[in-house]
Amino acid sequence: MTRTRLVWLAAIALMTLSLPAAPAPQQGQPGSEVSPLAALTSALLAACRQNESLFLPYLTEANRAAFRELPSGQRTNLMRRLVRLEAPGRPHVEYTPGGQTRITCDTETAAAVLRLGPERTAENLAFIPLEAGDAQHTVIGMVREGGGWRILSLGVLLLDIPQLRERWAELELEEKERAAILLLRRLRDAIATYRTAFGRLPESLGQLGPSADGQIAPEAAQLIDAELATGEKDGYRFRYRILPAAEAGGEPTYELACAPVQYGVTGRRSFYLDAAGTLRGGDKRGAIATATDPRIEPATRP
Repeated sequence: MTRTRLVWLAAIALMTLSLPAAPAPQQGQPGSEVSPLAALTSALLAACRQNESLFLPYLTEANRAAFRELPSGQRTNLMRRLVRLEAPGRPHVEYTPGGQTRITCDTETAAAVLRLGPERTAENLAFIPLEAGDAQHTVIGMVREGGGWRILSLGVLLLDIPQLRERWAELELEEKERAAILLLRRLRDAIATYRTAFGRLPESLGQLGPSADGQIAPEAAQLIDAELATGEKDGYRFRYRILPAAEAGGEPTYELACAPVQYGVTGRRSFYLDAAGTLRGGDKRGAIATATDPRIEPATRP
């Protein structure tokens, strides 16, 4: 984070200590502008319902555009984080004489209670304290934009969906890569089981898969699922090769490798696993990993 942004955020934090409290929101009055507190209340009600169309108007213009480009699961996760519930809920609002707004979001298995304190405003900025049912406190920053109030920050962190989108994309790639490594190890275990059962290495990954009649046989050992047996699963393409024995009279060995089907989309790194369990790999820009690639240390294994 730049020094300029840190100074700006510090200034906002100081402002929240000195701004006068505004009166409780008056919703629905003809000709009156919706207050920051009323706008935030509506945003949280939409988040409780996990209703994107109702939630969207309470984002800034830049965040609205970025929100629309997020995968569906990430859009839902953002609303979940605001109300701290996994499933869509039924919201209920109560207003107290002391100026506090109490939002209850009920689901079939859980309920969340959010308490909004009186807003503090200064020109185009407003700050609203929020207390969750678990006694966690934060301050929601609002900004006047396009004739209405939009969510600007959560605590001292700006709500920057374009930046979040980049981070979430990186996390998804990392998760896909961890899954690919687990599948390589699953294949290694299946090959070891096959060799013990039938006294030889399988000729292909297909021989590790399920059979049509449910019987275990060398042609279909039922050690992995049908999708993995095709050599492609979860955005990665897998390769299995039998290698000749290192010395005369020795037993043949093998190697496993995988690479993303769509580089940068389903994964970035390629991986190589030998029969001894040594994992290698790196960013090969979609090319297959080999025994000459850097070793991935055990500490980085999932």
